[in-house]
Amino acid sequence: MTQPPSPRRTAAALTGALLTLGLLAGCGDDADPSGSDDATPTASDTTSEPTATDGTTGASDGTDPSTSDTTDAEPKVIPVYYVGDTPDGDRLYREFVQSSGADPLVAAAAAVTAGDPVDPDYRSPWPGGQFASITRTAEAIVVVVPDESWLDAGSLDKDEAKLAVQQLVYTLQGTIGKRLPVDVEYDGQPAATLLGVDASGGLKAAPQLDVLAFMNVTEPAEGTTVKGSFTASGRASSFEATVGWTIEDSTGKVVLEGFATADGWIEKLYPWKTKVDVSSLDPGTYTFIARTDDPSGGEGPGPTEDTKRIMVE
Repeated sequence: MTQPPSPRRTAAALTGALLTLGLLAGCGDDADPSGSDDATPTASDTTSEPTATDGTTGASDGTDPSTSDTTDAEPKVIPVYYVGDTPDGDRLYREFVQSSGADPLVAAAAAVTAGDPVDPDYRSPWPGGQFASITRTAEAIVVVVPDESWLDAGSLDKDEAKLAVQQLVYTLQGTIGKRLPVDVEYDGQPAATLLGVDASGGLKAAPQLDVLAFMNVTEPAEGTTVKGSFTASGRASSFEATVGWTIEDSTGKVVLEGFATADGWIEKLYPWKTKVDVSSLDPGTYTFIARTDDPSGGEGPGPTEDTKRIMVE
């Protein structure tokens, strides 16, 4: 993404059961629940079965999968997806946050509709407000819309509405670490649509390469302070698994550059990781940029980028 560095925004203070949402730095990276990979943030990407955000394979509290109610006040790590610009049009990017004092599913859905990501390059097309309720059963995640207007697209065009629905599905599935369908209800009955998108039979995650940005930086998080060196990581679908990175100063001048190799590059996004030495840089604000490789030599739409503002001590 190509927007210039912007001051870090404060994460939203959400009402109701949601007490705290904060950007999680240093959580490591993971693959996506729409594939066959683990949805729990870890230091590596070696597990093959999705697990819940507390490391269990059942409900988010590790007990009864028929309910999403939890009284555990320990912060939960949740992945929240937001919309961002790419050369291929709008796609989904992900931020990790911590929720405390609330059901993780409620917190995740509230973050989607609140639309206040920490990275200023991200946004949410969802209408304001919150879902009336969110419940996990053994077969599905059930969301209840607060009023009939949520069933229609409103001001969103068809493509915007479809991506917004995928934003919700990816976030909720990533939160529980399972690919359960998302069922929509209104006024005690199944709803046929959500934002004008067909919801009959349950909403399912689209293939990663259809909806996710081909480059996503997990670390460093937006606004991270670094000293000496840091580990950069994320996910990408890049030609021959090549991930290029640069660091720019406040004037846009490239002061460092290098590359990493992802674990793969076909069919989905794959994790990548590299150590970045910033010991030669003067203290100040910089921008870390990771981008996909562009084998077209400029003839195609161009590389997909993700940028993170960092402070070097």
